[in-house]
Amino acid sequence: MKVLKDILFGVSLTAVSGTTNCRINAICFDSRKVSLDDVFVAIKGTQTDGHQYIEKSINAGARAIICEELPDKIVDGITYVEVDNGNKALAIMASNFYGNPSKNLKLIGVTGTNGKTTVSSLLYQLFKKAGFKVGLLSTIKIMVDEKEYKTSHTTPDALTINEHLSLMNEAGVEFCFMEVSSHGIHQKRTEGLVFEGAIFTNLSHDHLDYHKTFAEYRDTKKILFDKLPKRAFALTNIDDKNGLVMLQNTKARKLTYALKNYADYRAQILENQFDGQLLKIDDNELWTKLIGHFNAYNILAIYATADLLGLEKLETLRLLSELENVDGRFQYYISKKKITAIVDYAHTPDALKNVLETINTLRTGNENVITVVGCGGDRDRSKRPVMGNIASEMSNKIIFTSDNPRTESPTVIISEMEAGVEPQNVKKILSIENREQAIKAACQLADENDIILVAGKGHETYQETNGERIDFDDFKIVKEQLQSLNK
Repeated sequence: MKVLKDILFGVSLTAVSGTTNCRINAICFDSRKVSLDDVFVAIKGTQTDGHQYIEKSINAGARAIICEELPDKIVDGITYVEVDNGNKALAIMASNFYGNPSKNLKLIGVTGTNGKTTVSSLLYQLFKKAGFKVGLLSTIKIMVDEKEYKTSHTTPDALTINEHLSLMNEAGVEFCFMEVSSHGIHQKRTEGLVFEGAIFTNLSHDHLDYHKTFAEYRDTKKILFDKLPKRAFALTNIDDKNGLVMLQNTKARKLTYALKNYADYRAQILENQFDGQLLKIDDNELWTKLIGHFNAYNILAIYATADLLGLEKLETLRLLSELENVDGRFQYYISKKKITAIVDYAHTPDALKNVLETINTLRTGNENVITVVGCGGDRDRSKRPVMGNIASEMSNKIIFTSDNPRTESPTVIISEMEAGVEPQNVKKILSIENREQAIKAACQLADENDIILVAGKGHETYQETNGERIDFDDFKIVKEQLQSLNK
């Protein structure tokens, strides 16, 4: 058990009622998980307000309450602590509760619209191959060296983060690579963490349902760099027009990477094929299995980070050549009839454009590109017509379908994508709500040497509709369909 006053160290307190010398068993922000002698942190969330569950938490055995507004009813023997921001308080308390585990390893944050999962996951792979004990906090999974844990958010909640960082300390992990989303930063989930470095990949249209404006989205990402300590490094892609913005107020060492502009780390694409690409980095040639110019940026960011963390450059290049694609990121299967099926997580306009540009660069021109794509429900609606336009402009045939419709009507989502299609491209369009049937139709339409892109869900092994998740794996389905059709 921990003493409450120790857990509160560094938290900005507005008022205290009761003693902070009490012993606390655990921290909870979900009233359903509260048990005897826990501290309950009332969070004002996007869906519910935790302040409504203070009384329930006390009845469940909570010893202390952290809140932004003191309740009308004060219960004797319970400690109440009023704070400015519940999310920030939770993050700092979580870090203190687990012994500030981020201070005991080299934690690297990766942020940007696209590339976070690839960069963080491949850095994990590379440092494992180099012989280190490594941690990973990503969209796909959490890794504590060799042990895997499932995750449901790009940036997990503060308790989950610190609990797993603590497990990494126990396992002797030296480096940890962490995806840092704009939601995670805005909701203060990374408060109290000490970063050794941060990487900016790129910035494009996404999450405007949450952040409202692009400037707010950009500035939220920038907070990660603003808070870096002086000894840390800030690595940014200066081919992106927002790359230098990230460095404006940081105290950390400023470093850049690019394919087009002069930078501290530069790369050049020499060859690009469906089975990989040849890059030139620091006058050395590197063959990588990762395809496309967007992956050239990812590889360069990984190379630069490895150098900044002390790995020898030639050894890094050797290890980079051995890295495999991350699940759901340009993951491909070639059938007996040489139909290429590609599954990619592209769920933003820029990501979809990048993938289709890569496919169109590699194709001879005689084959058709058949794209299966949808947009998620209860998310940024403004990107739907944009993605519809991109898919129809850059593909020979398009099938609009469901992604994760959540609580929205798939029919409405698809119609909003169709609204972005120019008149000359309307004849290319099919709309099939059922995603499995849409993938099956794409496979039936494909002839020898054609290319099928299934975009939007990538690594996800579920589909979410009205709060229910059913098993659904794009890669498994497209592969099975092509095999069953003897294609």
